[in-house]
Amino acid sequence: MASASSSIIPPPQPPRSSSYSYHVFLSFRGPDTGNRFTNHLYSALDRKGIRTYKDDKKLRIGDVISDELEKAIEESMFAIIVFSPDFATSSWCLDEVCKIIECKNKLGLQMVEVFYGVEPCDVRHQIGTFREAFQKHERKGFHESEKIQRWRDALKQVTAHSGWTSKNHPNL
Repeated sequence: MASASSSIIPPPQPPRSSSYSYHVFLSFRGPDTGNRFTNHLYSALDRKGIRTYKDDKKLRIGDVISDELEKAIEESMFAIIVFSPDFATSSWCLDEVCKIIECKNKLGLQMVEVFYGVEPCDVRHQIGTFREAFQKHERKGFHESEKIQRWRDALKQVTAHSGWTSKNHPNL
């Protein structure tokens, strides 16, 4: 796993500020990948001395989750987004993608996409489990078409970049 982790992180770009709290921010849907792929990725990055924000490791009881996550994204050099079948069921995950895109555009945050058990076109076009998740959000009261459209646009922007798919690596 250590060799795979080093190949998915692009070379560093000139820093946007003199210091970062984290080298990498991991965005993932815990029930899908948290105890498997994401834990292995986090461990491999940690062994290499790469400071990585993984919300189940860094959040303290009582923290306001959205504020803490936004701050961690802003203070990271890279974001690795692990898209999985149920990723879009989480409004937190979708909000993270929006924040990552914002920081990419404003602060130069670099990002890497990992498609774990889904195809890039599923995410880009919101088909399959992504379509089902958006339909559920709409039924649950996320009728704010502006918020849903921001999520859709962010997913399209992220998938405009080449990513890494688990399909090409069946042992993951």
